[in-house]
Amino acid sequence: MALPTLASAVSCENVSFERKSFTFCTVDASQENLRLFLRDDEGAVLGQFPNVARSLPPQETLTFAMNAGMYHADRSPVGHYVQDGAEEMRLLTGESRGNFGLLPNGVFCLTDGSARVYETLDFAAQKPICRDATQSGPMLVIDGALHPRFLVDSTSKFIRNGVGTTSDGKTAIFVISNNAVTFHEFGRFFRDLLQTPNALYFDGKISRLYAPQLDRSDAGFWMGPIVGVVETAPAVTE
Repeated sequence: MALPTLASAVSCENVSFERKSFTFCTVDASQENLRLFLRDDEGAVLGQFPNVARSLPPQETLTFAMNAGMYHADRSPVGHYVQDGAEEMRLLTGESRGNFGLLPNGVFCLTDGSARVYETLDFAAQKPICRDATQSGPMLVIDGALHPRFLVDSTSKFIRNGVGTTSDGKTAIFVISNNAVTFHEFGRFFRDLLQTPNALYFDGKISRLYAPQLDRSDAGFWMGPIVGVVETAPAVTE
């Protein structure tokens, strides 16, 4: 009997950029099962990577995960959130407080074969049909340019994470800084090194990564929305 094996769906690596350390994970969104997670079948917030892994059927394995958007104290999403076609939170287009409200913000939209970052007003105008979507902010890169309100001499530094997508929607690149960085430094990583035309900030301070290929499973505070890649084991052959 041949036992099933799982090929890694995600490529993760550590890199130095401008004397700062980053980890980025590349996902082929046209081929891989990339999706969002928030609650279990009973409606309870999953909150931690091991809980996401345990919520999967026996034949499925979590091969990558990252926190994916800002949330309230009860872990409900601050902005637009859709999972498997069901909307939990509507799109917010107005000004608000905190990093989420540092306009322009954006939406990470997943279909069965693509992943795209949209600036929020562009998302509202285009009305793409997303199987899964999470709204966060601020945008890091907008059509190849850094967010206009980022300051090169900012003193606000945190561990930060986010996602950038290629123009064809086939590739999503998830990044977490391993050092405290400014928004300007974090945005430059996407713009100058990864060269993603659009990138979205997920969060800071609580930023977390699950990357078993790097022997990494960050623990800490409970999270709200989580993005992950799921691999399904091939059928066992006799």
